[in-house]
Amino acid sequence: MKFIETHAHIYSKKFSEDAEEVVKRSFEAGIDKIFMPNIDLESIEGMLALEQKFPGVCYPMLGLHPCDVDKDFEKTLFEMEKWWDKHTFYGVGETGIDLHWDKTHLEEQKASLKVHVKWAKEKQLPLILHCRESLNETLEFLAPLNDKNLTGIFHCFSGTVEQAKEIIDLGFYLGIGGTLTYKNSGVGAVLEELGPEHLVLETDSPFLAPVPFRGKRNSPEYIPYIAEKMAEFTGISISEVSKITNRNALKVFKLLPNEL
Repeated sequence: MKFIETHAHIYSKKFSEDAEEVVKRSFEAGIDKIFMPNIDLESIEGMLALEQKFPGVCYPMLGLHPCDVDKDFEKTLFEMEKWWDKHTFYGVGETGIDLHWDKTHLEEQKASLKVHVKWAKEKQLPLILHCRESLNETLEFLAPLNDKNLTGIFHCFSGTVEQAKEIIDLGFYLGIGGTLTYKNSGVGAVLEELGPEHLVLETDSPFLAPVPFRGKRNSPEYIPYIAEKMAEFTGISISEVSKITNRNALKVFKLLPNEL
């Protein structure tokens, strides 16, 4: 059984000792593809090195994480934009709004997000959205900018059924990770009502490891634990979870074969 990991920072310093081993173990665990959201300028080269080492398995994206947005973000985005002409990327992000740690740069985060939306439309690539404690703000910001050329993933979804329906109406998917396995997270109840048709699997490695690894470094190889819980909440088999979430991931990343 194969799975697609749609969000893993395996180029992170937390994997500096064993990134290649993690990718190999993940592949052995059935993880067919690993999509890597970018964080900042410094993370690009390490991310591309993993793609080069594991072509067809590791797929890079390009973007500036909202927690790395500061007063000089425009200068950073100007330098980052040059990479579009130098390499192939498969998504725009990770971008978005984060109101958990610091609200000081909210307006800068919104301005940065607007640039990322522009990139996503121009490149016809999915937008990977970080919306920690900012789901309503992100939906409100995105709605007037949305059109048929914009799609993507609301990474680490943790909202309500109503918010999930808003996301789906915008043409986006819900990224479901390790929090699904946590007691009282509330995500499972949403999936019970929605079903699997707009879901993709992710870990956000090295963060948010699923039970029974909670509190430890997360890894793409733990995707099956999340898939098993998704099967439980949606009332389908784990093989159906694999089939549906893989199709969704390939569709959103524009890799779905025409015959499918």
